[in-house]
Formats: sequence, C-alpha cells, structure tokens
Amino acid sequence: MKRSFRERDPLRMGVLGMATVALLVLLSFNLTRFETGTRYSAAFTEASGLKSSEDVRVAGVKVGKVKKVSLEGDHVKVVFTVDGKVRFGASSRAQIKIATLLGAHYLELQPSGGPRQSPHSEIPTSRTTPAYDVVPALQDLSGQLQKIDIPQLGKAFDTLSDTLQGSSANVRGTLDGLRKVSRAIASRDDELSRLLTHSRNVTKLLADRSGDLAALVSDGSKLLQEVDDRRAVVRSLLSGTVTLSQQITGTVEENRATLNPALTQLHKVVGILLRNQDNLTRAVHTLGPFVTTAADATSTGRFFDGYLQNLIPLPVSVAPPASTPPAGGKPTPAATPGGDTLPIFH
Repeated sequence: MKRSFRERDPLRMGVLGMATVALLVLLSFNLTRFETGTRYSAAFTEASGLKSSEDVRVAGVKVGKVKKVSLEGDHVKVVFTVDGKVRFGASSRAQIKIATLLGAHYLELQPSGGPRQSPHSEIPTSRTTPAYDVVPALQDLSGQLQKIDIPQLGKAFDTLSDTLQGSSANVRGTLDGLRKVSRAIASRDDELSRLLTHSRNVTKLLADRSGDLAALVSDGSKLLQEVDDRRAVVRSLLSGTVTLSQQITGTVEENRATLNPALTQLHKVVGILLRNQDNLTRAVHTLGPFVTTAADATSTGRFFDGYLQNLIPLPVSVAPPASTPPAGGKPTPAATPGGDTLPIFH
C-alpha cells in the first residue's frame, strides 16, 4: 500500500534530500574527472607553445584534449586523450598548429596506416611536426629587410639595364620595369624603413604580451567551462523542481478529501471576519486605553500598581431601637463600635 507524503518519516526524508543535494553539488564540481577517452603520447622536437587543456583535432573536428606537455630527454613529450570511437593507424602523423594569432594552438592528428596505433607506443619525432610561430618569423623578416641596401640595389638594377641595352625589346622592357621598381623602392626608402621599424615594434609588443594574451585566452576558456558546469547544475535544479512539483501535486491529490472541507471552513471564517471588520476595528481602538493603563501599572519593575474598592467592608452594628420620641422631638442616636453615633429613624 502506497503511503501518503504526510505519513512518511520527515527526518529520513530530510536526510535523503540533503544527501542527494550534496551528491549533485559534488558531481557538478568534478565532472572533468570523469572524462572518457584513450590516452596517447607523442614526441616533438619542440613544444611550439602548446599547452595542456588545448584541443586535439582530426580534420578540424575536436576529438580530445592535451593533458600534459613536458620535457623528456632530448625531446618534448605531449600526452593527450582521444575519444574511444576515433581510430587512427600506426603510421599516423601529429602536428602542432596555430589556432589564432594570439597564441592559441591545437594538436592535429592525420590518420594513416592499417593497424591501430597502440596507446602504449609513443609517436616518434619522425612522424611529428612542430608549429611555425608567426611572431618570431615577422621579427626575422623585419630584421632581414632592414639589412638590404636599397640605393645599392637600385644602382645594380641600373647597371644591369645599361649592360643589356642591346638586347631584345622584351628584355629591355623587363629591365626598364625593374629599374622603375628599384627607383620607386629607393624613393620610398624612408617610408619603408619607418614601416619596418613600426612592424618590428608591433611584433615585439605582441611577443612581450604573448603571455598576457595566452592567459586571457586560458581564462576565457575556464570561464566558458565554469558556465558549462553551472548549466549542468541549473539543469539538475530544474529537474529537482519538477520532481518536487510532482510530489506536491500527489500530496494535494491524496489529501483532497481533507483539504476541501478545511478550505471551506477557512472561507467561512474569513467571511465572518470581513462582516465584523467594523466591530474588530472598534475593539482595537477601545483596547488602546486599557493597554496603556496596564502598561503604566506594570512598569514599576517586579511590582504593579492596582486599586481595589470595597475589598474589606467596614463592619457596622445597628443599635437597638430607641424609645419613641415625643412629638416634635429628635430621634435617639445609636452608638457604633468606634464610639461614633449613627442616626436611626423609626
């Protein structure tokens, strides 16, 4: 027989509810520990800025995460996990690629080969490729361009044009174009120098701020992860709310026969109070002076003031009847116990 909600033990229900909430909170903060996937490792000649928690992709699709990047002997060991449904052969290659210009990277897997890659066998450096870093490349380019002697290059083109002046029209046209290019470059030498200088400053600034930019990207990733975790908590909270509403609905249905008469009586009581609202208001106004007097009487500490009238009545004895006074005479006075006399008329 199914028991109603009111008949169940409230202490037991409360303990079970608190244990369930604590378990849900614990699971929401430890979801990342239950990640599934197969763990692999690969050897690289350099890390190229790859960091843990960055993505592992196959054909641009995320299939895992980088777990650890560490130096091991003469190479860098990268440990990563891949979804168990993804299979790649023993001849597969791994490459570190740049995701954004701000310094984010990811590990690209290129499946190849028949037999499956063993999780216990490390991918050697012969089948791995590090990333090409953009910032050092731009710095090297600006440095090499500044070493070019632009005027000397222009003179060299002019000498070559004069030497080959007797050549065919096509050759002469080509050389004339090169000479014009060299003159244009020579006339813009200062502008090009400033441009390269500014480019070097920009690349240096990006290199100096690479750590901050990487930290910003990492914090953004953590923020998104926290939002995702909180979404799971909110989903659990909504599910619990639905369950609670179902329990309340069941309780109301089970106790409908008891609740309906109680609500009817409550409606009647409210009606009576509404009809006697003026009387209640006058009663409250009348009660005010009484409460004030009671407060004055009881405001002297452990004692209270009071006045009781005729608590002990004064005893009075009536004198025996006196003799009949003569006509026109005065009544005979009667004596009281205190010696006072009270007039008594017959």
